[in-house]
Amino acid sequence: MRVSKDGTFEENSLKKKEKMMMMKDHEKRKLTNNDNNKMNSKSKSKNLTSIDKKSQQQEQQQQQQRQQLVEEELASDSGDSDYQGFVDTGTDNGFDSDQVREDQSEITESHLGVEESDSSEDEVAPRNTIGEVPLEWYRDEKHIGYDITGKKITKKDRQDKLDSYLASVDDSKNWRKIYDDYEDEEVELTKEEARIVGRFLKGKAPHGDFDPHAPYVDWFKWDDAKHPLSNAPEPKRRFIPSKWESKKVVKYVRAIRKGLITFDKPKEEPRFYHLWGDDSSSTEKTKHLSYIPAPKPKLPGHEESYNPSLEYIPTQEEINSYQLMYEEDRPKFVPKRFTSLRSVPGYENAVKESFERCLDLYLCPRVRKKRINIDPESLKPKLPSRKDLKPYPKTCYLEYRGHTGAVMSISTSTSGQWIASGSSDGTVRIWEVETGRCLRVWEIGEAVQYVAWNPLPELPILAVTAGQDVLVLNTGLGNEEEQENIKELLRVETPTSPDDNDNMASVLRWIHNDKHEGIKLRHFKSVSSVEWHRKGDYFSTVMPAGQSRAILMHQLSKKLTQIIPFKLQGLPVASAFHPTRSIFFISTKKNVRVYDLLKQKMIKKLETGLREASSISIHPTGDNLIVGSKEGKLCWFDMDLSSKPYRALKCHPKDITSVAFHRSYPLFASSSDDGTAYVFHGMVYSDLTQNPLIVPLEILRGHTSSNGRGVMDCKFHPRQPWLFTAGADSLIKLYCH
Repeated sequence: MRVSKDGTFEENSLKKKEKMMMMKDHEKRKLTNNDNNKMNSKSKSKNLTSIDKKSQQQEQQQQQQRQQLVEEELASDSGDSDYQGFVDTGTDNGFDSDQVREDQSEITESHLGVEESDSSEDEVAPRNTIGEVPLEWYRDEKHIGYDITGKKITKKDRQDKLDSYLASVDDSKNWRKIYDDYEDEEVELTKEEARIVGRFLKGKAPHGDFDPHAPYVDWFKWDDAKHPLSNAPEPKRRFIPSKWESKKVVKYVRAIRKGLITFDKPKEEPRFYHLWGDDSSSTEKTKHLSYIPAPKPKLPGHEESYNPSLEYIPTQEEINSYQLMYEEDRPKFVPKRFTSLRSVPGYENAVKESFERCLDLYLCPRVRKKRINIDPESLKPKLPSRKDLKPYPKTCYLEYRGHTGAVMSISTSTSGQWIASGSSDGTVRIWEVETGRCLRVWEIGEAVQYVAWNPLPELPILAVTAGQDVLVLNTGLGNEEEQENIKELLRVETPTSPDDNDNMASVLRWIHNDKHEGIKLRHFKSVSSVEWHRKGDYFSTVMPAGQSRAILMHQLSKKLTQIIPFKLQGLPVASAFHPTRSIFFISTKKNVRVYDLLKQKMIKKLETGLREASSISIHPTGDNLIVGSKEGKLCWFDMDLSSKPYRALKCHPKDITSVAFHRSYPLFASSSDDGTAYVFHGMVYSDLTQNPLIVPLEILRGHTSSNGRGVMDCKFHPRQPWLFTAGADSLIKLYCH
């Protein structure tokens, strides 16, 4: 500010000159800043200390230039005396560098504000014509998109952290600059825009003159109003459910059921594990003892009501019966009835129960048991449907009546036309399968234990066990040539004398039976079962009480008998021949031994794990067998797999009397004293890598128990999926599909 000769202030002219000087200084500063930025970008590798020295030198030069410009302007307008009165070379009265910078920033901001108020940036067309496409597509590319002509729009060079730091040091308004991704340039916010953003961040209104808590002005006058503005009644549609909404819901429900509308499954967060160590969560748990909260006490229930119904109040006899119970089973609370809640006395066992709970918390250790939530349905084996496993026997088709005692055993012929049965009434009968006609009856005179038909179709003879005798009977079936061969085969000219073989004479004798037109083999102990070899010339007999001579091997053509050359360990129960190989199976009460008849040695021992075995049956392939027990268990053995049972089925509540395989169908059955017969599907695959498939199919209930005995025997038809059962009720039943 300067004073004129007449004492007046010439402020206006001085302000105008100062503004012009500041604007020129601002333009020069812009040029110097640009030069500095270029120099900084080229010398990034230099040290920051050298850059700071250069910037200080440049600032000093700029300050000297400003002072010279001010002196020249003031000298031209007024004399040297005026300039000396206005400017001082010292730092106290002259223009300071900070003061000049602040005045310059105010001038430029006001100048820019005027320019921005004249035109709006929203009306300016975008410089980049890439369109509204996601910029993530070009994140790793050198271009930002394509223009109208299809040429790439390259990205501009961005400042690194060093340049941005230097820019913030040189320019005080650098914090107001933001980067526009679409335009690929830096935009500087005005002072007003920065102020609005600051108010937004503080949660205030953008304009300071806005009052959000201004008093409400009610523009409607209610003085003379007697009725509401709308006195129309509520429409009915507001009180009933919408018909169109219900149709829409039904439409969506049907679409969801058909699968047309699917819901997004919740995304499972990926769980990452340590590559070279355990999981951190598991290691942290093992470092310290885990806290287990105490179980909460049981809350009182309805039984502790103070005014229960009369039927819930026990009588004196019931209370006395509580004293006879064990303390664990005795009820801890006896309900009583009170007229009101205030008449309920204190609980007499409160202190005792609290003391017992304290003892439990103090003395009883707590253990956290890991419970695995498993769907019970997933534990069940996935078995095929029974409809896919047909045919199998399920319906009683025919009954064979004629025996007066329990039918102990049955056997079918190789052709499947005839069936033989032996009963405890001492008779053996032959039946026609399809008609049920009884063809022939033999009076044995003693209870029959077992019958077995010869496997050769040209040799229709029958082996019967009764007491100590084994009878080989001629059934009379077949043509004349076959009958002549049978008569010649069953002829015994002279009985075996003791002089020939003293050992065998004491064990067995071959006797011609004129009464039944057959052969009688007299053993020294009672015979329980007889089994034929597949060639029809050999058969074996089992005497459970025979000790070392319990199992004998007989040759029908030569009328010879020999003791098996194996040492028996245990009480024998049953025996069987291999269907195709020279292998012999002997079942004892505890295990099954497999012998090679040619090498005369034991090749395998099967451990049943049963209390007492009762019957055995060999699969037609010879590699699998089933064993029934007197505890109701059925064991399936796969000899190629293991010496232990492949499957153990607990199917009968009582003793299993017989088990049988079908010759051609994948079926096997078991009979029990409970009066039932179980039919199973047992598929054995030729592929050794696939285990046998066992599926329960049907439970046949047709026989009644008599004297604690039910179904005594069961056999399959050799060609059809039919099952014959013999019961203690003197009936033989045929079950068909």
